[in-house]
Amino acid sequence: MSLTPPDDPDQRPAGEPDPRPADGRAADGELAGGHPADGHPVDGHLVNGRPAGEPPDQRPARQLSLFGVEAAEPSPGDLAGLLAGPGEVVRMGGTARVSIVVDAAWRVHVLVAELARRGLDASWIGRVEEQHGVRTSYTTRLAPLAASWLRGTVKRPPPGFFLTGPRLRLWAAAAGHPDQVGFRLRLGAADEVCWEPVGAALAAVGLPAVLLDPGAGGPAYRITGRRRLARLAELVGDRPPAAPPDRWPGVAG
Repeated sequence: MSLTPPDDPDQRPAGEPDPRPADGRAADGELAGGHPADGHPVDGHLVNGRPAGEPPDQRPARQLSLFGVEAAEPSPGDLAGLLAGPGEVVRMGGTARVSIVVDAAWRVHVLVAELARRGLDASWIGRVEEQHGVRTSYTTRLAPLAASWLRGTVKRPPPGFFLTGPRLRLWAAAAGHPDQVGFRLRLGAADEVCWEPVGAALAAVGLPAVLLDPGAGGPAYRITGRRRLARLAELVGDRPPAAPPDRWPGVAG
């Protein structure tokens, strides 16, 4: 399968050459897991975790939440947030890999940066228009996550599954969608066995949500209400630089 860069060439800074060959394809879609702390772009578009050309973030600092993303160091276990949504995990020997298909290029940038913060190498694969696969490398660091979530090859939340700010942040980055009513967190279409325990985990952190079926824009959980949406924004933390302002909890509305 060909690898395609998940970005818009029309948004490159002036004078920057198009990294793709003439046919619009990229020869290599691998993105190194290292964070671009040295100021150099990881893929030609991220500089210090921010799209090239975007001005420094001047938003006021938010108060820290005891349960939000600032409360704990990032860890591979946070990828449980991807598995609560449409993410998948597979095992190979004593290693495991997590993958997810997202619908926008900005989600690729956010997820690769978040995975790098957890010491996980990641790659992306362009599938069709507005469909990009993001996956980690096989690693022993994800083996415990796979062991807790897999029953054979079937994904299922472990007993006592819970959500945290970092887990919700990854879920929102990969599969969160604001709408006119509230904010939807997409679920795996074939993961019906996961839906109930995931909904219970949302309620446990103060985010009781309505389960939407495919005919109503699901499968997804929709969070509504001013206080609940504020709670969601508190838990997931500040908008990542690559995320559009109208796509992140607490920003659009």
